[in-house]
Amino acid sequence: MVKVIMHGCNGKMGQVVTRLVEQEKDMEIVAGVDPFDGIPNAYPVYKNIKDCVIPADVIIDFAAAPAVDDLVAYAVDTKTPLVLCTTGLSGAQVRNVEEASEKVAILKSANMSLGVNLLLKLLKEAAGALAPAGYDIEIIEKHHNLKKDAPSGTALALADSINEELDNRYEYVYDRSRRRESRNENEIGISAVRGGTLVGEHDVMFIGEDEVVMFRHTAHSKAILGKGAIQAAKFLAGKQPGLYNMQNVIEQ
Repeated sequence: MVKVIMHGCNGKMGQVVTRLVEQEKDMEIVAGVDPFDGIPNAYPVYKNIKDCVIPADVIIDFAAAPAVDDLVAYAVDTKTPLVLCTTGLSGAQVRNVEEASEKVAILKSANMSLGVNLLLKLLKEAAGALAPAGYDIEIIEKHHNLKKDAPSGTALALADSINEELDNRYEYVYDRSRRRESRNENEIGISAVRGGTLVGEHDVMFIGEDEVVMFRHTAHSKAILGKGAIQAAKFLAGKQPGLYNMQNVIEQ
């Protein structure tokens, strides 16, 4: 039985993971951490990770960036592997995570969806074959009207995966409204759409002469992120110190 601490248990994703873990036969949440009350949980909840005295095999984190420093310190002190799902970390926090991973297993990914992470792998193969043949590359991402950042972290991760395959030669172009010039062959266009209740959709297009090859990932609910985090937690429990990602989960 994999015992889990749910960090950020009363947030939207924390509650999604809680419901999903209830359906798992080989996993249970033994404690939660969240500064906000008002949501009944079947496990004890602490306001700060530093106060948690219940041991676990792994921590799943869906919280906020300001809470990550205490979380990482706790993971190191207790040697508890950490699935870090919080985004928007500062450069200093990212470096702290990297240093901490020398002492405890940490899995960090821009997107916890298994489908998105498989797409990252497939895009490398496509880029290696199509970009040298002159195909232009465009990414369009679509999200709900409450999302504040643009482009999405997932769109940037898709672009980075392509660019890594192409020796990081490509420039990212986010807005063409002020450009009065032909498209540069070494660029990846990234566009954002915001509207309604769209959970998330990402299209990656390789556009050649008389031909378009398109990859699409559509998220219908946040549950896909929770399912990915659960798979990551099962993978990470018992692992040696190191910095892992969802590609390691897919390729296990």
